Amino acid sequence: MTRLAVPKTYKLYLGGKFPRSESGRVYEIRSHDGEFLANAAKASRKDARDAVVAARSALGGWADATAYNRGQVLYRIAELLEGRRAQFVAEIVQSEGVSTAAASAQVDEAIDRWVWYAGWADKYLQVAGNANPVSGPYFNLTVPEPTGVVAIIAPQTGGSLLGLVSAVAPALVSGNTVVVVANEAMPLSAISLGEVIATSDVPGGVVNILTGSPAEMAPWLASHADVNALDLVGAGDLDWIHLEIDAAETLTRVLQPENGPDAASPSLARVLAFIETKTIWHTKGLI
Repeated sequence: MTRLAVPKTYKLYLGGKFPRSESGRVYEIRSHDGEFLANAAKASRKDARDAVVAARSALGGWADATAYNRGQVLYRIAELLEGRRAQFVAEIVQSEGVSTAAASAQVDEAIDRWVWYAGWADKYLQVAGNANPVSGPYFNLTVPEPTGVVAIIAPQTGGSLLGLVSAVAPALVSGNTVVVVANEAMPLSAISLGEVIATSDVPGGVVNILTGSPAEMAPWLASHADVNALDLVGAGDLDWIHLEIDAAETLTRVLQPENGPDAASPSLARVLAFIETKTIWHTKGLI
């Protein structure tokens, strides 16, 4: 007797939970060779708004956590990625049509990148902040703080896991929360990363993952008043100039698209792109 295959339908990852799209829509995930792999939820603009609400609700707790604690939480994600390494390798081989060796190299680099950014969590403050030389009986201190809710269009070409990690991790380092639109054609790594984050120490709502069409969701994220920064690293094929115009209406900070194999490459600049600088005056104590 021939067994009937039961196709899997993946959900979104919003607010620490896995809801279906409010529209009920799904789309097919196919392998590099066109073979059906699974169904993924096709997020709508309502799902995008729900993701922003979840990110805004989680912002206070994540931003107020100590830098050391955030670093440990990010490092824990790397540990869990390592534990599910074989799964990610298999999914990348299926989705991207690359060799097992190439998929393994991508997963290893993604894990190393999480560790790299986790290490910056309690160090970037020393680079971005400083004591300013002023004349008078007081201290003048520059202190970096998180920007807020960061909406990200993940890279839509190249390594699906590495591109996602490269865009999401630096935004989390300083205490921002994230709404990310995953690689539309190859979302399996993003869905599995959501499962990893759900079983880690990351509070619900800190990372929210949408699958579906970036072209459909990006305009609503760009114009949303509760989005503080917009990373268009993977929006090169979209009308990103109009997304910048939409973002300007609410004074949202924008990072423009990047192309090529080095898009979203690891750098402290990507961490510092999502901070605000606060200047504090403090009276010197009497000796």
